[in-house]
Amino acid sequence: MALTLLIGGARSGKSALAVDIGHRHHAAGIAVTYIATATALDDDMADRIERHQSERPSGWTTIEETTDLVGAIERVPNGLAIIDCLTLWTSNLMWQDLTDDAIGDAARDAAARAAGRDDPTVVITNEVGLGIHPDTDLGRRYRDVLGRVNQIWAAVADPTLLMVAGRATRLDDPRTLLP
Repeated sequence: MALTLLIGGARSGKSALAVDIGHRHHAAGIAVTYIATATALDDDMADRIERHQSERPSGWTTIEETTDLVGAIERVPNGLAIIDCLTLWTSNLMWQDLTDDAIGDAARDAAARAAGRDDPTVVITNEVGLGIHPDTDLGRRYRDVLGRVNQIWAAVADPTLLMVAGRATRLDDPRTLLP
């Protein structure tokens, strides 16, 4: 049906919009499933996870899956799926020592599965390439791998929205804008 990609920086409004979309579907009697990719590795992340959980109604289903995104998508019953987020999913795959190519393949498989659903899917991810140049090899690799993962998902999403300060700008394929 529709795959919506929400991309932006930290605190740009991505999650708030996804939750709002979920509330709208839930109010219309449509089931909502939230796929969470985060793990509580420290107190800050535990607090963030708890905050996100408190924003979701108890009537939503939650699937916690750090790496097998295709499997998680396949477990979603009918209704809206919200995937939060590709940013952490990508880092989880990197910590499993997957190659960049293997992560790209996993992204293509998951994006195709999400785009092929009969019901809508909203996917959240961060844009990390707009900041300063990372000073470590791992930081540069992560920025580059996530950039490629985001491009893979954006290629099959419609729409892709860039979130800044709680506002959205639609991102179009630049080839369609050229004469």
